[in-house]
Amino acid sequence: MTLAARLRAFLSEETWDFAPHERPAMPGSPGSPDHPVRRRIAYGAVATLIGLTGGLGNALVAANTVTLAGALGLDPAEIAWLPTVYVMTNVSINLLLIKFRQQYGLRPFAVIFIAIYALLTLAHLFVQDFASAILVRAASGMAGAALSTFSLYYFMQAFPPAWRLRAIVIGIGVPQCATPLARLFSPDLLAMSQWRTLYLFELGLALMSLGAVLAFRLPPTERQKAFEPLDFVTFTLFATAAGLFAAVLGLGRIVWWTQAPWIGWALVAAIPLLAAALFIEHHRTNPLLNTRWLASADIVRFAIVTVMARIVLSEQSYGAVGLLTVLGQNNDQLVPFFTIILLASIAGVVASAMTLDVTRLAHPVMLAIGLVAVAAWFDSDATSLTRAPQLYLTQATIAFSATFFLGPSLLFGMTRALQQGTGHVISFIALFGMINSLGGLAGTALLGTYQVVREKANSAALVQQIDPTDPIVQARLQAGAGGVARVVGDPALRSAEGGALLSQTATREANVLAYDDVFRLIAVLAALTFLYLLFLLLRRHWRERRATAA
Repeated sequence: MTLAARLRAFLSEETWDFAPHERPAMPGSPGSPDHPVRRRIAYGAVATLIGLTGGLGNALVAANTVTLAGALGLDPAEIAWLPTVYVMTNVSINLLLIKFRQQYGLRPFAVIFIAIYALLTLAHLFVQDFASAILVRAASGMAGAALSTFSLYYFMQAFPPAWRLRAIVIGIGVPQCATPLARLFSPDLLAMSQWRTLYLFELGLALMSLGAVLAFRLPPTERQKAFEPLDFVTFTLFATAAGLFAAVLGLGRIVWWTQAPWIGWALVAAIPLLAAALFIEHHRTNPLLNTRWLASADIVRFAIVTVMARIVLSEQSYGAVGLLTVLGQNNDQLVPFFTIILLASIAGVVASAMTLDVTRLAHPVMLAIGLVAVAAWFDSDATSLTRAPQLYLTQATIAFSATFFLGPSLLFGMTRALQQGTGHVISFIALFGMINSLGGLAGTALLGTYQVVREKANSAALVQQIDPTDPIVQARLQAGAGGVARVVGDPALRSAEGGALLSQTATREANVLAYDDVFRLIAVLAALTFLYLLFLLLRRHWRERRATAA
């Protein structure tokens, strides 16, 4: 047997005679045979490993951008490209991955993408420059989309058929636990050998995932011819537009929106590219993106609510962590804080799965957003004396909400897609991935921009109130000068140093006030989203009662 034949045999799907109730729900998804308990446990362990591998691929970098910037010699704008390029490739790759699974099966899908991811991560350990880091992040974004899908499939095999929907909730929630987990142990990894240990750990996870997928195969799927020539045209246009939007949202607040000309040119290019992709899909018989269904009232409302949820849930990743960083706390000092967030995130996944009711999928989303509104309002009273323990309860509430809403939100759209036919699933997966990826970037961009604007306004207001003739101000200047008296002998320099210390204090206070303003903005947005959802539910209930009466 030739090497090519052996490779084809290695990547080929197994032949499996499915009973009628075991057949795959759609081409590209695995079958649903009955498994013994020990195999279900193995599937659950593999699902958890793959889900965390996919989530940690970006979380390890996003949680340590400052350290990585110093180790790799990158400025803030360059290091911001690493998590951004992950989203640029992750946001649209599912358009092709779904059809790849439908045409070639699950086995080659898993082996090829995880192997490429592992090889590029290994290569980056030897090529230590900015271009290789970008390449690895781009591969991580594509692999992350594939791993998230596989985590879902493995969880579905780990549970009996009656629990399949709960398995989907768990499968979509586990990768969300990767961010607090990364912040917990990444300081220890960085202490070993700086950035190399992060990539070595990522490589180890990729190799373990590859071994687990090879050792525990999913039941095979049913294949069909899926790709059409226009699919690649649409994907190229859509992926380029989505990537440009991701770049603008990820870098805009860092290079500043009006100061970098490339932002305007990126938007000028992205809008017609997206319009061209949608125009092509609108006139196709078998579209990748079903524009008519995506423009229906239900899906538009779903998109609005989910985008708003992703924005307000950025309160934790940007707001709380940013406030504590301004107040001088880093990952080493926040181990109890992130431990509580991790436990709350796990609790949110479990609670969402246990309380799942397919007839009331909007209610958990509304509850989660309402909890964020309350928690953010309580956080808006932070001062320069606030430390992590004062935020334990509110941030645990937000972490719980972040994982509690995601599963029902996915199922809400998925059930409506399946009602229209399996062809609509690709459109929904593309929409859901875009909303979550770009929604997270949009949340950080909005909150970061608002924080900078409010910090400048608060700083100007504080400086105007500083009167050098005020005895309190003079006392602060003298205290600052006295603090450096042992190392600065010149009285004039000591006085200047006292003024600089007072200026630093004013800047810190302006930043704290700006974060309080951010928390209030989040509370208002979350409250408005909650009221909008409540209005939709009450209107639906009223229409049902009127129809029953008629």
